[in-house]
Amino acid sequence: MSPEPQNHIVRTSDRLGAFLTIGGDLVVARIGFGAMRLCGAGVWGRPRDHEAARMVLRRAIELGVTLVDTADAYGPEVNEQFIAETLHPYPEGLVIATKGGLTRPRPGAWENDGRPEYLRAACDGSLRRLKLERIDLYQLHAPDPRVPLEESIGALADLRAEGKIRHIGISNVSVDELRRARRLVPIAAVQNRYNYADRSSEEVLRECEREAITFLPWYPLEAGGSASSTGTLARIAARHNASPVQIAIAWLLARSPITLPIPGTSSVAHLEENVTAIRIRLSPPELAELS
Repeated sequence: MSPEPQNHIVRTSDRLGAFLTIGGDLVVARIGFGAMRLCGAGVWGRPRDHEAARMVLRRAIELGVTLVDTADAYGPEVNEQFIAETLHPYPEGLVIATKGGLTRPRPGAWENDGRPEYLRAACDGSLRRLKLERIDLYQLHAPDPRVPLEESIGALADLRAEGKIRHIGISNVSVDELRRARRLVPIAAVQNRYNYADRSSEEVLRECEREAITFLPWYPLEAGGSASSTGTLARIAARHNASPVQIAIAWLLARSPITLPIPGTSSVAHLEENVTAIRIRLSPPELAELS
Protein backbone atom coordinates (compact mmCIF):
# COMPACT_ATOMS: atom_id res chain seq x y z
CA MET A 1 0.00 0.00 0.00
CA SER A 2 1.39 3.42 -0.94
CA PRO A 3 2.00 5.86 1.92
CA GLU A 4 -0.63 8.48 2.67
CA PRO A 5 0.25 11.78 0.95
CA GLN A 6 1.62 14.50 3.15
CA ASN A 7 -0.15 17.80 3.59
CA HIS A 8 1.64 20.38 1.46
CA ILE A 9 0.72 23.41 3.57
CA VAL A 10 3.91 25.35 4.29
CA ARG A 11 4.02 27.72 7.23
CA THR A 12 5.33 31.14 6.35
CA SER A 13 6.10 31.50 10.06
CA ASP A 14 6.44 28.68 12.55
CA ARG A 15 6.19 31.18 15.36
CA LEU A 16 3.61 33.79 16.12
CA GLY A 17 5.91 35.07 18.85
CA ALA A 18 4.00 33.81 21.87
CA PHE A 19 2.95 30.38 23.13
CA LEU A 20 1.23 28.71 26.01
CA THR A 21 0.92 25.11 27.15
CA ILE A 22 -2.39 23.27 27.49
CA GLY A 23 -2.54 20.45 30.00
CA GLY A 24 1.20 20.45 30.58
CA ASP A 25 2.23 19.07 27.18
CA LEU A 26 0.38 20.76 24.29
CA VAL A 27 2.36 23.82 23.22
CA VAL A 28 0.26 26.09 21.02
CA ALA A 29 0.43 29.61 19.62
CA ARG A 30 -1.40 32.26 21.65
CA ILE A 31 -3.97 32.85 18.89
CA GLY A 32 -6.08 29.97 17.62
CA PHE A 33 -8.77 29.79 14.96
CA GLY A 34 -12.46 29.25 15.65
CA ALA A 35 -13.86 27.34 12.68
CA MET A 36 -17.57 27.86 13.40
CA ARG A 37 -17.95 30.54 10.74
CA LEU A 38 -16.85 28.06 8.07
CA CYS A 39 -20.40 26.77 7.91
CA GLY A 40 -23.45 27.95 6.07
CA ALA A 41 -25.75 30.68 7.34
CA GLY A 42 -26.84 30.16 10.93
CA VAL A 43 -23.98 27.70 11.52
CA TRP A 44 -25.94 25.22 9.43
CA GLY A 45 -24.68 23.20 6.49
CA ARG A 46 -21.48 23.52 4.51
CA PRO A 47 -19.91 26.85 3.58
CA ARG A 48 -21.45 28.56 0.59
CA ASP A 49 -18.02 29.01 -1.03
CA HIS A 50 -16.06 25.83 -0.32
CA GLU A 51 -12.83 26.96 -1.94
CA ALA A 52 -12.79 30.29 -0.09
CA ALA A 53 -13.33 28.46 3.21
CA ARG A 54 -10.49 26.07 2.41
CA MET A 55 -8.23 29.03 1.71
CA VAL A 56 -9.02 30.48 5.15
CA LEU A 57 -8.14 27.23 6.93
CA ARG A 58 -4.95 26.74 4.99
CA ARG A 59 -3.89 30.35 5.45
CA ALA A 60 -4.40 30.04 9.22
CA ILE A 61 -1.88 27.21 9.31
CA GLU A 62 0.53 29.11 7.07
CA LEU A 63 0.42 32.04 9.49
CA GLY A 64 1.44 29.82 12.40
CA VAL A 65 -1.92 29.02 14.01
CA THR A 66 -1.57 25.69 15.84
CA LEU A 67 -5.04 25.24 17.37
CA VAL A 68 -8.29 24.97 15.43
CA ASP A 69 -11.49 24.89 17.49
CA THR A 70 -14.64 23.21 16.23
CA ALA A 71 -17.63 21.19 17.53
CA ASP A 72 -19.90 18.42 16.34
CA ALA A 73 -22.81 20.89 16.61
CA TYR A 74 -21.33 23.18 13.96
CA GLY A 75 -23.10 22.28 10.77
CA PRO A 76 -24.02 19.96 12.49
CA GLU A 77 -21.07 17.59 11.91
CA VAL A 78 -20.05 19.14 8.60
CA ASN A 79 -17.56 21.57 10.18
CA GLU A 80 -15.48 18.68 11.49
CA GLN A 81 -15.74 16.90 8.14
CA PHE A 82 -14.67 20.04 6.31
CA ILE A 83 -11.59 20.48 8.53
CA ALA A 84 -10.51 16.91 7.84
CA GLU A 85 -11.16 17.26 4.09
CA THR A 86 -9.03 20.42 4.01
CA LEU A 87 -6.19 19.72 6.42
CA HIS A 88 -5.79 15.95 6.83
CA PRO A 89 -3.15 14.57 7.07
CA TYR A 90 -2.61 17.27 9.67
CA PRO A 91 0.62 19.27 9.86
CA GLU A 92 2.83 18.28 12.78
CA GLY A 93 1.93 20.11 15.97
CA LEU A 94 -1.58 21.10 14.91
CA VAL A 95 -4.16 20.68 17.69
CA ILE A 96 -7.78 20.08 16.67
CA ALA A 97 -10.03 20.91 19.62
CA THR A 98 -13.66 19.88 19.40
CA LYS A 99 -16.72 19.75 21.63
CA GLY A 100 -19.77 17.62 22.36
CA GLY A 101 -22.90 18.14 24.42
CA LEU A 102 -25.08 20.33 22.20
CA THR A 103 -27.37 19.07 19.44
CA ARG A 104 -28.93 20.83 16.45
CA PRO A 105 -32.42 19.47 15.83
CA ARG A 106 -33.07 22.21 13.25
CA PRO A 107 -31.54 25.48 12.03
CA GLY A 108 -31.42 28.09 14.79
CA ALA A 109 -31.90 25.54 17.58
CA TRP A 110 -29.23 24.47 20.09
CA GLU A 111 -30.20 21.88 22.69
CA ASN A 112 -28.22 20.38 25.57
CA ASP A 113 -27.47 16.67 25.78
CA GLY A 114 -24.99 15.80 28.50
CA ARG A 115 -26.00 12.17 28.96
CA PRO A 116 -22.97 9.88 29.22
CA GLU A 117 -24.21 7.63 26.41
CA TYR A 118 -24.69 10.61 24.12
CA LEU A 119 -21.25 12.07 24.89
CA ARG A 120 -19.61 8.73 24.17
CA ALA A 121 -21.35 8.52 20.80
CA ALA A 122 -20.53 12.17 20.07
CA CYS A 123 -16.84 11.63 20.79
CA ASP A 124 -16.73 8.54 18.59
CA GLY A 125 -18.39 10.50 15.80
CA SER A 126 -15.87 13.34 16.11
CA LEU A 127 -12.97 10.90 16.00
CA ARG A 128 -14.36 9.40 12.82
CA ARG A 129 -15.12 12.69 11.07
CA LEU A 130 -11.80 14.30 12.03
CA LYS A 131 -9.86 11.14 11.10
CA LEU A 132 -8.15 11.04 14.48
CA GLU A 133 -7.26 8.19 16.82
CA ARG A 134 -7.24 10.57 19.78
CA ILE A 135 -8.64 14.08 20.23
CA ASP A 136 -6.07 16.37 21.85
CA LEU A 137 -8.67 18.60 23.54
CA TYR A 138 -12.27 17.44 23.88
CA GLN A 139 -14.64 19.86 25.59
CA LEU A 140 -18.08 19.55 27.14
CA HIS A 141 -19.91 22.18 25.08
CA ALA A 142 -22.16 23.20 27.97
CA PRO A 143 -23.52 21.65 31.16
CA ASP A 144 -26.91 20.01 30.68
CA PRO A 145 -29.32 21.18 33.41
CA ARG A 146 -31.14 17.84 33.15
CA VAL A 147 -28.01 15.76 33.78
CA PRO A 148 -25.76 16.00 36.87
CA LEU A 149 -22.50 17.59 35.78
CA GLU A 150 -20.59 14.80 37.47
CA GLU A 151 -22.18 12.25 35.13
CA SER A 152 -21.20 14.22 32.02
CA ILE A 153 -17.65 14.80 33.23
CA GLY A 154 -17.40 11.19 34.33
CA ALA A 155 -18.14 10.08 30.77
CA LEU A 156 -15.31 12.26 29.46
CA ALA A 157 -13.01 10.88 32.15
CA ASP A 158 -13.80 7.36 30.96
CA LEU A 159 -13.06 8.33 27.35
CA ARG A 160 -9.77 9.83 28.48
CA ALA A 161 -8.86 6.62 30.31
CA GLU A 162 -9.60 4.68 27.11
CA GLY A 163 -7.18 6.86 25.14
CA LYS A 164 -9.81 8.58 22.99
CA ILE A 165 -9.22 11.97 24.61
CA ARG A 166 -5.87 13.46 25.54
CA HIS A 167 -7.13 16.43 27.58
CA ILE A 168 -10.58 17.44 28.82
CA GLY A 169 -12.01 20.93 28.60
CA ILE A 170 -15.32 22.46 29.62
CA SER A 171 -17.26 25.35 28.16
CA ASN A 172 -19.90 27.82 29.32
CA VAL A 173 -19.34 27.09 33.01
CA SER A 174 -19.35 28.91 36.33
CA VAL A 175 -16.57 28.81 38.92
CA ASP A 176 -18.56 26.29 40.94
CA GLU A 177 -19.04 24.02 37.93
CA LEU A 178 -15.35 24.22 37.11
CA ARG A 179 -14.44 23.23 40.66
CA ARG A 180 -16.91 20.33 40.62
CA ALA A 181 -15.45 19.05 37.36
CA ARG A 182 -11.89 19.28 38.70
CA ARG A 183 -12.79 17.05 41.64
CA LEU A 184 -13.29 14.23 39.12
CA VAL A 185 -10.59 14.76 36.50
CA PRO A 186 -7.94 17.30 35.48
CA ILE A 187 -9.42 20.11 33.40
CA ALA A 188 -6.96 21.49 30.86
CA ALA A 189 -9.04 24.30 29.36
CA VAL A 190 -12.15 26.39 29.85
CA GLN A 191 -13.98 28.05 26.96
CA ASN A 192 -16.39 30.79 28.00
CA ARG A 193 -17.76 33.91 26.36
CA TYR A 194 -15.42 36.77 27.21
CA ASN A 195 -14.38 39.93 25.41
CA TYR A 196 -13.68 43.62 25.92
CA ALA A 197 -17.41 44.43 26.10
CA ASP A 198 -18.55 41.33 28.00
CA ARG A 199 -16.53 40.40 31.09
CA SER A 200 -19.16 38.33 32.82
CA SER A 201 -16.71 35.40 33.03
CA GLU A 202 -14.06 37.43 34.84
CA GLU A 203 -14.27 35.25 37.97
CA VAL A 204 -13.90 32.10 35.86
CA LEU A 205 -10.84 33.59 34.17
CA ARG A 206 -9.23 34.37 37.52
CA GLU A 207 -9.98 30.84 38.77
CA CYS A 208 -8.27 29.47 35.67
CA GLU A 209 -5.27 31.69 36.39
CA ARG A 210 -4.98 30.33 39.93
CA GLU A 211 -5.16 26.75 38.68
CA ALA A 212 -3.01 27.17 35.52
CA ILE A 213 -5.92 26.25 33.22
CA THR A 214 -5.94 27.63 29.67
CA PHE A 215 -8.82 30.02 29.03
CA LEU A 216 -10.25 30.19 25.49
CA PRO A 217 -12.52 33.25 25.19
CA TRP A 218 -15.21 32.56 22.64
CA TYR A 219 -16.81 35.42 20.79
CA PRO A 220 -13.64 37.45 21.41
CA LEU A 221 -14.85 40.19 19.05
CA GLU A 222 -18.09 41.62 20.38
CA ALA A 223 -19.89 42.85 17.28
CA GLY A 224 -21.02 46.09 18.84
CA GLY A 225 -18.25 46.95 21.29
CA SER A 226 -15.00 45.44 20.09
CA ALA A 227 -15.49 46.33 16.43
CA SER A 228 -16.68 49.86 17.10
CA SER A 229 -15.14 52.66 15.06
CA THR A 230 -15.44 55.07 17.97
CA GLY A 231 -14.52 55.08 21.64
CA THR A 232 -11.51 53.82 23.57
CA LEU A 233 -10.65 50.94 21.25
CA ALA A 234 -10.65 53.22 18.24
CA ARG A 235 -8.49 55.86 19.95
CA ILE A 236 -5.87 53.30 20.94
CA ALA A 237 -6.07 51.64 17.52
CA ALA A 238 -5.19 54.94 15.86
CA ARG A 239 -2.02 55.21 17.98
CA HIS A 240 -0.90 51.75 16.81
CA ASN A 241 -2.00 52.15 13.19
CA ALA A 242 -4.25 49.18 13.85
CA SER A 243 -7.97 48.37 13.79
CA PRO A 244 -10.25 48.30 16.85
CA VAL A 245 -10.61 44.54 16.27
CA GLN A 246 -6.85 44.10 16.60
CA ILE A 247 -6.80 46.12 19.82
CA ALA A 248 -9.64 43.96 21.20
CA ILE A 249 -7.55 40.83 20.54
CA ALA A 250 -4.37 42.44 21.90
CA TRP A 251 -6.32 43.33 25.05
CA LEU A 252 -7.38 39.71 25.49
CA LEU A 253 -3.77 38.56 25.11
CA ALA A 254 -2.60 41.10 27.68
CA ARG A 255 -5.47 40.40 30.07
CA SER A 256 -3.87 37.18 31.31
CA PRO A 257 -0.99 34.88 30.28
CA ILE A 258 -3.44 31.97 30.07
CA THR A 259 -5.82 33.46 27.47
CA LEU A 260 -5.93 31.90 24.01
CA PRO A 261 -8.32 33.87 21.79
CA ILE A 262 -9.92 31.87 18.97
CA PRO A 263 -11.39 34.50 16.62
CA GLY A 264 -13.24 33.05 13.68
CA THR A 265 -13.85 34.41 10.21
CA SER A 266 -14.67 33.30 6.69
CA SER A 267 -12.35 35.93 5.20
CA VAL A 268 -8.61 35.57 4.57
CA ALA A 269 -8.15 39.33 5.00
CA HIS A 270 -9.88 39.31 8.39
CA LEU A 271 -7.92 36.22 9.41
CA GLU A 272 -4.63 37.98 8.68
CA GLU A 273 -5.84 41.06 10.58
CA ASN A 274 -6.77 38.94 13.60
CA VAL A 275 -3.54 36.96 13.69
CA THR A 276 -1.23 39.96 13.34
CA ALA A 277 -2.80 41.46 16.47
CA ILE A 278 -0.34 39.30 18.39
CA ARG A 279 2.39 41.79 17.45
CA ILE A 280 0.67 44.70 19.20
CA ARG A 281 2.03 45.59 22.62
CA LEU A 282 -0.31 47.69 24.72
CA SER A 283 1.38 49.98 27.23
CA PRO A 284 0.43 50.01 30.94
CA PRO A 285 -1.36 53.35 30.52
CA GLU A 286 -3.31 51.93 27.55
CA LEU A 287 -4.27 48.84 29.52
CA ALA A 288 -5.44 51.07 32.35
CA GLU A 289 -7.46 53.09 29.84
CA LEU A 290 -9.08 49.88 28.59
CA SER A 291 -9.87 48.61 32.07
